Amino acid sequence: MESLRIVFAGTPDFAVPSLRALLRGPDAVVGVVTQPDRPAGRGRRPRSSPVKQLARDAGVALTQPDSLASPENRAALAAWAPDLLVVAAYGLILPREVLTLPPLGCVNVHASLLPAYRGAAPIARAILDGCGQTGITILEMAEGLDSGPVLLRRRRTIGDRETAGELHDGLAELGASALMEALHQLKAGTAEPEPQDPDRVSYAPKIRKAEAELDWNQPSDFLDRAVRAFNPWPVAFTPRGDGLLRIWGAWPGAALDGAPGTVVSGPKGLPQVVCGDGRGLILEEVQPAARSRMPADAAVRGGHLQPGERLGAERGEGGDGPKG
Repeated sequence: MESLRIVFAGTPDFAVPSLRALLRGPDAVVGVVTQPDRPAGRGRRPRSSPVKQLARDAGVALTQPDSLASPENRAALAAWAPDLLVVAAYGLILPREVLTLPPLGCVNVHASLLPAYRGAAPIARAILDGCGQTGITILEMAEGLDSGPVLLRRRRTIGDRETAGELHDGLAELGASALMEALHQLKAGTAEPEPQDPDRVSYAPKIRKAEAELDWNQPSDFLDRAVRAFNPWPVAFTPRGDGLLRIWGAWPGAALDGAPGTVVSGPKGLPQVVCGDGRGLILEEVQPAARSRMPADAAVRGGHLQPGERLGAERGEGGDGPKG
């Protein structure tokens, strides 16, 4: 098969390695679709997506519709006349008119081993659930959520201390190489799309900020996974006094006496917090209210954590927990 005309749809950092791999060829990236610029930072100034920045640097045609539902918003895509649409973390729904536009259809780079963890947050959910493995799936896109036939799966072990951010970066690179392998199979005519088993479907809904509040009645192993799953966003936190203490790094410790949420002295000057299973969660890196991230032992020395105090608070009725 001759060189394909490819349009790429993606937005965040996860999509960048896949677009970069496509730009290296052998096929032609004739256009890029990404989400509109969004306000970001303290000044709330519009910020370009990482995919937009790469497309501009590469001199590739670009469109940023707020939706692809209307013919007007699809005009640029239709004018590019793609043979194939490649999607990686685009973030907006593709209507039927888009899915059927390219003669070879649309393929998606998804960060799980489908049919497990369909949806928006497969990386964090896999860590939170204690999975030992995850991976990348390249699939043909259909109208259902991540429901199309699978072209290729590539597995990856989840490290015992790996954060969601670290796993994200590893899967983004794995996704790029898996994508290029799948495209080679499509062009060679050797691809064998495999329907997903409906009995093995699970979902990974979007993470809400309130989920990152640590409940010290939970076991230490679960709280350890929560800290890793919510790093770098939205970051695990616990109420402390009138503010929040964010927890960037921690690991399970030994058996302890005390009520859940109680801070006690730990190894090498690090604080640890009693959990619901009677074990400690040793804090490695924290961020007190209105301060920068710091080693947890420095937080103790600075008076931002004190042995004997109790972290956490009862949730109010009808709320999602403390804000911050």
